[in-house]
Amino acid sequence: MCGITGIFDTRGQRSISEAVLHRMNDAQAHRGPDESSLHTEAGLGLGHRRLSVIDIATGQQPLCNEDGTVWLVFNGEIYNYRALMAELKAAGHQFKTRSDSEVIVHAWEAWGEACVQRFRGMFAFALFDRRRQTLFMARDRLGVKPMHYAVLGDGLLLFGSELKSLLGYRAAEPGSGHELRRDIDPQALEDYFALGYVPEPRTIFKGALKLRPGHTLTFRRGQPIPEPRRYWDLRFTLDSRISEAEAGDELVRRLKESVALRMVAEVPLGAFLSGGVDSSAVVQAMAGLSSGPVNTCSIAFDDPAYNESAFAQMVADRYRTRHHVETVGSDDFDLIDTLAQLYDEPFADPSAIPTYRVSEMARKHVTVALSGDGGDEAFGGYRRYRLHLMEERMRARLPAAVRRPLFNFMGRVYPKANWAPQVLRAKTSFQGMARDSVEAYCHSVSVIREPLRSRLYSASFRAELAGYSASEVFKDHASRADTDDPLSLVQYLDLHTYLVGDINTKVDRASMAHSLEVREPLMDHELVEWAATLPSAWKLRGGNGKALLKKAMEPLLPHEVLYRPKMGFSVPLARWFRGPLKERVRSALQDGALAQSGYLDAAVVRELLDQHQACSHDHSIPLWSLTMFDAFLRRAAGDSPSPAPAGRPQDAMPAAA
Repeated sequence: MCGITGIFDTRGQRSISEAVLHRMNDAQAHRGPDESSLHTEAGLGLGHRRLSVIDIATGQQPLCNEDGTVWLVFNGEIYNYRALMAELKAAGHQFKTRSDSEVIVHAWEAWGEACVQRFRGMFAFALFDRRRQTLFMARDRLGVKPMHYAVLGDGLLLFGSELKSLLGYRAAEPGSGHELRRDIDPQALEDYFALGYVPEPRTIFKGALKLRPGHTLTFRRGQPIPEPRRYWDLRFTLDSRISEAEAGDELVRRLKESVALRMVAEVPLGAFLSGGVDSSAVVQAMAGLSSGPVNTCSIAFDDPAYNESAFAQMVADRYRTRHHVETVGSDDFDLIDTLAQLYDEPFADPSAIPTYRVSEMARKHVTVALSGDGGDEAFGGYRRYRLHLMEERMRARLPAAVRRPLFNFMGRVYPKANWAPQVLRAKTSFQGMARDSVEAYCHSVSVIREPLRSRLYSASFRAELAGYSASEVFKDHASRADTDDPLSLVQYLDLHTYLVGDINTKVDRASMAHSLEVREPLMDHELVEWAATLPSAWKLRGGNGKALLKKAMEPLLPHEVLYRPKMGFSVPLARWFRGPLKERVRSALQDGALAQSGYLDAAVVRELLDQHQACSHDHSIPLWSLTMFDAFLRRAAGDSPSPAPAGRPQDAMPAAA
């Protein structure tokens, strides 16, 4: 695992400042503490920070071919690199290392842009071919590894693993207009307030983008700026011809293979063990493949409502792992400003806090950790899937002309009942029933739902949005889903939004903050493609998500682990905002950077605070989203503010630090 960055002149061969490249590279030193290297030539600069995992002795980057005409910087792992290396050697390619990085260089020489089709792994890389005057960028199929980029007004391309590396660039002539635009993208901000993260391809800044998962981008010097090209997408065919029992056996076999591929390392290796089904399934597979005890790492909470450590201990005991546990206080909220620095843009998933802590703890014992992320998306594990399918059955029975006005009215008048059992919290369901399937799913996963978002926004910010809604992100993905199956559709949406923008982003930044590499066996693209052939009834049955995975694991894991209620990995936000953070959050949201930004209606923000702290409503998730945006604004307030749009104070658009 590493950090990569670079500058490419798309128009000519201007010299690249090594001082600037050093600054961009060192901005993400945490991603690679073992080595720092640069390569520069006419019109090109490549930077690499290395975390040594495979071929420690000779795998340094930037790395080139035999005659120095192809140069690479790479972040990730190609798990099938040994098979590809053997194939390329048989075709006459000469290798000077034993690394998966060099496989990419020779794969490019052999197969060109199609090389990505041959890679099985998690990756983001940039490769320069001097003969073709081409810079080729690629990102893995499921977006495990990040890639940010920006094309400046003077034709310079900047790229990097994290947004902070791009923000480290400074133009030789400030004010020339050939700089990274750091004014906030209003549509990205609407996406953030709806989803809690900024989904691909946007970033929070107008001047920078993320390369989407399963895409490549090919810049040819002297030619127009290209559009990204999709090389992979998931298709839910639901056409498996095996029996359910055979599918369970096949799932166990495929999981074991995926885990085995991810256990190749020359450094200490272990696993996150939360006590949930997915991480437990990964640990049992590791135990069967290991000659010694598996290192497992868990976080315990001092609040029983959030503590899963007893279930993790059951699995650790069964497989005799070398189990490491640390207890985190339930008032572990001192990371707010740290998270703002880590994520570079506003990020509102509160489980980033325990993810940061478990990564911090794991790095004391291992350099590589396997995780269970991706199981819910691939095998239908989220509770919201069951609720969505119930709504879909009702939509099918009621024509839109009846359904929309009826449920719009019920959604307006029905009281919001956060205190009630889930089955009685009908307001959100009524609001969803007034929408079509895709809009309703977006509504159900929103951290701040309509119409509250609209009420929160200032008049000037609403005018900037010009009617744009975050639901357009979901509609765009749904247009390519190519499935009529309701469960498959929402799995597809989650794989392209929540998994990438939230889960993968959270784990990548939290783990790399501690120079820890995390690998996800349940996100192996071949395993995910196979799961997409299975009938939906095998995934969600009678309200039981991940039914096939749980059935397959019955001989291998404790019943209590497989069939207990899902807890999640979170923190007691509601209590924080009524107790230890009460005054801090009120001061920040009413008097801080957010209050001065001009984006929000101060009266509505005050109303949320008053209602939450009076215990009449639970606004903990919206308040956390606002708190993290305030932290981002404070972090981003840097050298000089960007020009503010009409109707908003000048300091509403801070420059990035």
